[in-house]
Amino acid sequence: MKKKLIAGNWKMNGSLAANEALIKTLLAGLQTPACQVALCVPAIYLAQCQTLLSASSIDLGSQDVSEHELGAFTGEISSAMLREFGVRYALVGHSERRQYHLESDAAVALKAQRALAGGVTPIVCVGETLAEREAGRTEDVVRRQLAAVIHSNGHCISEIVVAYEPVWAIGTGKTATTDQAQQVHAVLRAQLNAASPLADRIQILYGGSMNAANAAQLLAQPDIDGGLVGGASLKAADFLSIIASVH
Repeated sequence: MKKKLIAGNWKMNGSLAANEALIKTLLAGLQTPACQVALCVPAIYLAQCQTLLSASSIDLGSQDVSEHELGAFTGEISSAMLREFGVRYALVGHSERRQYHLESDAAVALKAQRALAGGVTPIVCVGETLAEREAGRTEDVVRRQLAAVIHSNGHCISEIVVAYEPVWAIGTGKTATTDQAQQVHAVLRAQLNAASPLADRIQILYGGSMNAANAAQLLAQPDIDGGLVGGASLKAADFLSIIASVH
């Protein structure tokens, strides 16, 4: 039976001093977690966090990966470079990347492909905006976003992680109800099952304002295999509480 995964996404937050204090507090409070734990940190802090997390049970993640292998792509970071710093996971297609950097479904699919080729597990983010949900298009949107990744990575799709992040619930304090979250996770699960006989090993995380108060209820749903945690991952007590809610 696959373990759940709780992955923190620090977004553009942190400093050398704050990172060290947070990670030391997390490691001191983390006993033997019943789940996998990862921290997706700003690229400039990967080296620091690799050192701080060495010999710990927390995996390191990046917040992006290039769709290119190498070459004249100033500012980009390849999956091979990430692996040299012990990175296990890379977020791809986060809603903020789709919105602010205009990343297309095709670009996200290629990033997932590059990550896998470089030995990094992509956490593929999908989700609808408030306008799309109100128009009754939630399932169409997430299916379309995931289909692009399945099409490009069909033979190894069982090696990815998926994160459902309703855009209207990210950083807003709003959270999908457990029924709303489970409904979309079930849709994604069915799509993955149709794509691969090994789909049962794929973790599908919930990524819309999961916090210490709602984590246990969300994680109890049959198709929710963990969380992609934003703001709460910057607070050691909250993040530890979320991890502890996994049984």
